[in-house]
Amino acid sequence: MSEAGRIERIDPAAAIPGGEVVIECAGYDTSHLRSCAASFNGTRGRIVGASPRRVLAIVPEAQWKGVDTEVALESRGARRTAPARLIVGAKLADDLHLVANPAFDADDGSLYVTRSGSRGQKVPVSLFRIDRNGELFDLTGEITNPTGIAFDPSGQMYVSSRMDGTVYRLSPFNEVVPFARDLGIATGLAFDSAGRMYVGDRTGTIHRVNGIGEAEEWAHLEPSVSAYHLAFGPDQALYVTGPTVSSFDAIMRLDTDGDAEVFYRGLGRPQGLAFDRAGNLYVAASLRGRRGIVRISPDGREAQMAVAGMNVVGLAFSATGEMVVATNEAVYRLALNIYGTLLR
Repeated sequence: MSEAGRIERIDPAAAIPGGEVVIECAGYDTSHLRSCAASFNGTRGRIVGASPRRVLAIVPEAQWKGVDTEVALESRGARRTAPARLIVGAKLADDLHLVANPAFDADDGSLYVTRSGSRGQKVPVSLFRIDRNGELFDLTGEITNPTGIAFDPSGQMYVSSRMDGTVYRLSPFNEVVPFARDLGIATGLAFDSAGRMYVGDRTGTIHRVNGIGEAEEWAHLEPSVSAYHLAFGPDQALYVTGPTVSSFDAIMRLDTDGDAEVFYRGLGRPQGLAFDRAGNLYVAASLRGRRGIVRISPDGREAQMAVAGMNVVGLAFSATGEMVVATNEAVYRLALNIYGTLLR
């Protein structure tokens, strides 16, 4: 069959199902719009807009494998472009409720996720483990509204509850033990290089917690309408997102004294964030009206979409170079060959 034009680039080069991608093309025949279609490994995706140079398409729901997918444009007369490549995330688990980053256990590569529920909702199982083979295991329902998950430098796992303002420690036998209390609406968790815990209270306080669970108010920021999300950068500064009612939110950088400055401004509803080993910051947010995972350069000057997706709340990097992208109800893995910063 004859070609309908040429695909020059897909932006971004990775997506999860439901994400909107821009297919930049040359000479695409849009003279009969009803015949125009975007094909993803043979499955049609919905076209949102089309011109001879640019097509906006939604990645369809399907059993993707998290690796290269062939994308082609079709037009009238059964004409079709040569295929281009897009990495589409493979679904690991659904029927979840995440409100922050999932977290990898560096010891065995397991991924921990939540079914957090609405404020005060008690669910039978609120914390799960997904092993390297993709099997989902129930862990516990003792933590109401689990939000942030983090591992300290020794490999100990902690979970915050936005319901009771407590951070819990999970033993190797999945026993739940309160570790630090009275932390407000406790959401984000992160550890510095000295092993000290930082907890984001969405009403505006960052707490620093010592090794025996004693907390102090370390910094104060603008309150968030949902949660604070925390990550330490390679410069040992703490980076914080906290969505507000603005559509032009900032990522804040806090130095070792807790003094804050704007690292990057211009995101809509920024949430979970993580660094790669090159110092790039990835954040679940919208950028110029497009939603997914945004990559920001180490100097905070450049930002671009890295993964397209809707309802994205967080991400994590595995030890094998995969990115896991979390929406508010599912987690997906993508083979992007990106490695996160090492905890230990």
